[in-house]
Amino acid sequence: MSLNRCEQRVFDYLQSHRDERHFWQDKFQTVSKTMNNEHVAVDRLAAELWRYYEERSAVASPFKEAVRSEGLKRTSMKNLAELLLRLWVGSRPKSKPAADVR
Repeated sequence: MSLNRCEQRVFDYLQSHRDERHFWQDKFQTVSKTMNNEHVAVDRLAAELWRYYEERSAVASPFKEAVRSEGLKRTSMKNLAELLLRLWVGSRPKSKPAADVR
């Protein structure tokens, strides 16, 4: 899976900041348990990850530096949300179609 620069920045930041990572792991697990539709969960988490990026860009390196040079233009966090959902929650088993009984 390919992450854009903003997604990669968040991923790297979470890998190097244990408390932040644990917060997000809990959030992903909670959302996964409360939502039956994985696509809706990914969309919700992607939106929350973008809000997090915006918030961090005001106070934390490397976000501040990136925003100084790249600006703060809305960027998709969907690939990151899908990746983290797989890493931290695991994939849900896909329902198998009922076998034709003849």
